[in-house]
Amino acid sequence: MTHTGERAPTTRTAGPPPPDATPEPPAFGPSAFESPAVLGDNLPAFYERLKEELTFPLAWGTSPIRDFPTWRGTARATVEAHLVHPADDSPFDAETVDERTEEGLRRRIVHVNLTRFSRVRATMLLPEGGGPFPAVLLLHDHGSKFDIGKEKLVRPWYDETRLSSARAWTDRHFDGRFVGDELARRGYAVLAVDALGWGDRSGLVYEGQQALASNLFNLGSSSAGLMAREDQRAAAFLASLPEIDGERIAALGFSVGAWRAWQVAALSDHVRAAVSICWMTGLREMMVPGNNTLRGQSAYTMLHPGLSRHLDIPDVASIAAPKPMLFFNGGRDGLFTAAGVETAYRKLRAVWRSQGADDRLRTKVWPESGHVFTHEMQDEAFAWLDTWVARVCR
Repeated sequence: MTHTGERAPTTRTAGPPPPDATPEPPAFGPSAFESPAVLGDNLPAFYERLKEELTFPLAWGTSPIRDFPTWRGTARATVEAHLVHPADDSPFDAETVDERTEEGLRRRIVHVNLTRFSRVRATMLLPEGGGPFPAVLLLHDHGSKFDIGKEKLVRPWYDETRLSSARAWTDRHFDGRFVGDELARRGYAVLAVDALGWGDRSGLVYEGQQALASNLFNLGSSSAGLMAREDQRAAAFLASLPEIDGERIAALGFSVGAWRAWQVAALSDHVRAAVSICWMTGLREMMVPGNNTLRGQSAYTMLHPGLSRHLDIPDVASIAAPKPMLFFNGGRDGLFTAAGVETAYRKLRAVWRSQGADDRLRTKVWPESGHVFTHEMQDEAFAWLDTWVARVCR
């Protein structure tokens, strides 16, 4: 039984509870006290009452701010204040260290100052020709698979070991297709960068994620905030390149990469559209017994402490309105409840509708799909990109 916030005494039958039963919350009589205070999934006994207090007062339509540009500025500033990690405008000092042409594509390795702390190796693909090209910032997933990051989306022509690992990953989640390579063949330039802990920037294991998050907090930073800032920087770097049409940049990601995609669309003016595959939900519907988020560890990648006192997850994504945005979820995706997805989609549709931009928002649940980005889903998403990245500023 989960805690419902009831205060009346609870009647129990004699005998011990089943070994796997979640302890019932305490009855709060005059001489009662709280015990146990931590339930199954490490939820506090009063978690339902905490959820009731999450009213998201800054959400569009709930906030007293009625001018949308003013609301968007206020909401973005609120998110940025909760990133913990400061903004960064240090020089990129980019250097191309390898470029070759294969199968009609230019494959480029670039070393770039992603932040003032980290110089990283990024991969780019460009179509043949002089450009400027529309571009897609590719944001890799989490997957508790840290040996590859950018390689999950762009075929690693430079490393046979990573190529084997990446092929296995694309077979599992993308029907064997490298999404970045396919986009480049369709005429887009693409950029992919490792997040802290993945690929070139590895050294992280599943059990070490909470320690890394704690260490970053103590150092005045944040796992999720750092990721958000790095994604902002990657978008700004992409926009700075002469081969890129800075007015036609989209972000695309799967799973945690989807969370990153709609977040960077909300926080960066360089990103004009986004494709988010398999990461959207209402927060209250996510915080339920059995949900993967309750395990901690990976959840720190997406945790901005205190932000939920102001905005729900789809409220943050709505800061991107009225930019063109596509959200796909799988009907059989065990990471998100159907209620959570529907709550989020309903909120998103209301915001875009309020701005007269219904046609710029695409939300879809694929009933027979799980946590995947299949060929069929990709083809539909890419066709949507062809329409909207071309139309964003033309």
